Amino acid sequence: MPRPQLRPYQADLVSALKHKVRDGFQRIVIIAGTGAGKTVISGQICADAEATGTRLLFLVHLDVLVGQTYSKMQAFGLHCGFIKAGWPEDPSAPIQIASVQTMAKRDWWQTWPADLVFYDEGHTTAFSQVGQQVLYQTHPNAIHIALTATPYRLGEAQLGDHFETFVATPPPAVLQKMGFLAPLQYYGLPLEDQVELEGIATIAGDYDENALKNACDRPELVQRIVQEWQRLTPGKRTLAFCVDVDHARHVAAAFREAGVAADCVEGGTLPKVRQQIYEALAAGELQVLTSCNVISIGFDVPAVEVGLLLRPTLSLALHHQQIGRIMRISPDTGKTHGIILDQAGNLQRLGFPEDVQRYELPVGMGAIAGSVQGIPDSKPSKKCPQCQRCVATVLMECPGCGYDWAADRPIYTEDLIPLINREQLRATADEPTRYRLFQGLRRRVFRRNYAPDIAKQQYWDFFEAWPPVEWYRGAIFAKEGHRGDRQAYVRYLDGIAGRLGKPMPWIIQEFEKEFGEGSWS
Repeated sequence: MPRPQLRPYQADLVSALKHKVRDGFQRIVIIAGTGAGKTVISGQICADAEATGTRLLFLVHLDVLVGQTYSKMQAFGLHCGFIKAGWPEDPSAPIQIASVQTMAKRDWWQTWPADLVFYDEGHTTAFSQVGQQVLYQTHPNAIHIALTATPYRLGEAQLGDHFETFVATPPPAVLQKMGFLAPLQYYGLPLEDQVELEGIATIAGDYDENALKNACDRPELVQRIVQEWQRLTPGKRTLAFCVDVDHARHVAAAFREAGVAADCVEGGTLPKVRQQIYEALAAGELQVLTSCNVISIGFDVPAVEVGLLLRPTLSLALHHQQIGRIMRISPDTGKTHGIILDQAGNLQRLGFPEDVQRYELPVGMGAIAGSVQGIPDSKPSKKCPQCQRCVATVLMECPGCGYDWAADRPIYTEDLIPLINREQLRATADEPTRYRLFQGLRRRVFRRNYAPDIAKQQYWDFFEAWPPVEWYRGAIFAKEGHRGDRQAYVRYLDGIAGRLGKPMPWIIQEFEKEFGEGSWS
């Protein structure tokens, strides 16, 4: 097998990393988005380390990644030992591939003289108990390198709290233009019909899986995604990202009942069986593969053309990892682009990978939103739609008025519609399209009981221009508006005015934007 060759931008990144080390930095993050070639980049770094006599400790957070890591080391002809149950130990090897689960049960590595510690999937591995132990206790004087496709983490602690600087590949949109990532087509929920999940409890910063199961693992939703797949992407190799194992099984079963070759891979699936399933998918013998988390990380079948986003998430890292599985190029199989079918509303919630314009190293709570332009802030609280009280997101009942978020929520079972990312929208949106988008934003803001100016600001975020004043007219209700509509809008504006301290003239002005000049009198 020929030794992998670096693409120009990968070689630039490795060179930049060496400059950082020469400049005295000891804790460095490598940001390389999915499909940017993390395997080749990390392999080259390990090869350079072995060539210079550097002893390297390579940490992975999932047992399944040990074998995958060793395969890439073999491609570079490297000599490795292992800290993993069932794999041969060789402390004399210059590179040690270590599972953090096994490291917690062994102790000889604590005195192994590593010069360089490499954290694969660093946004997870470096924050494990073992990762923190290596960073601060057992090897504080080593050089520490954290590799990640997405530096953003849920919760308070961020990579920038533990690492000093970073180097990065170009963002996804640039790699697409270079031809190293496949362009994507998106289908998802209409802006105004996005399913509300504000009542779903959160655990460790993401939606509680038990609550999501009740919201997402419903026969009508499972059947609809099968129908949408048949309508939009029939016959294409597909990954489905599900809420839990039961959900993944149900989705696979629904596809099989529709005559589509489908299977499910689970955490307990034996590695040999898992590899056989992956090979069947790559060969086209299997059309749909469902899973929960197992195929978000460490999966590499570039021929896959379709991703089904069926699990709502607040995790930008997970969101980008899942979409990234579909962005890999596969010219040998005739793949020209990837397609995302988003039933979970994640694109509306977290945006598109192509909208990332630059990378930064997040620091502290809230850095997730601030690190990527175009991604809205996440709110740890919610407002009661009945009494406007601000309460913790995890509460299912308002302590002020008793409003119940657990009541039946609307389920969107209509056709998915095409969605486009920010750059595509700016480049292609004509005036009618912008008009429809702004009116959709107005309706969404009203339905969510947000201040009306938010729609205008969101429009600016898309186009860097303000919407014409005439576009406000009839955006939420019919042009004339029934008496009940007008009364509902007055109640809405009155509530917003009370929260924001707006005077009566503001209410009249906003009312007449919707119903026309002079309509207040």
